[in-house]
Amino acid sequence: MKLLILNGPNLNLLGKREPTIYGNKSFEDYFEQLTTKYPNVDMIYKQSNHEGTLVDIIHEYGFEYDGIVLNAGAYTHTSVAIADAIAGVETGVIEVHISNVHAREVFRHKSYMAKNCVGTIAGLGLKGYELAVQFFLEQ
Repeated sequence: MKLLILNGPNLNLLGKREPTIYGNKSFEDYFEQLTTKYPNVDMIYKQSNHEGTLVDIIHEYGFEYDGIVLNAGAYTHTSVAIADAIAGVETGVIEVHISNVHAREVFRHKSYMAKNCVGTIAGLGLKGYELAVQFFLEQ
């Protein structure tokens, strides 16, 4: 099983940025725990603050990997390009959000990606990534 974990803008600041919303752990530390817990899963992690780079990464892995776990950050609410990239690849994508986007500002309630994703996990902190991995393992 090959999975891509892909994070969008500002998620490189996890552990530093708004810890009351996003927690105190860096994603790199969390990813190390995740790969230790699932040693039989070939997982890679990528992050970019740039919309076009995220599209390129989805195109690169979206035909050969078994799943993509995507937290597009603020692009979730603005990017038709990323939504189209998800629709254009064969690999299933699960949209993950650390915070409960529906309990936040109204503009965060709309996801351009959701209609092209297998499912969405929101509000469960970093645990959402693990739940997405478990979903792909059970398919």
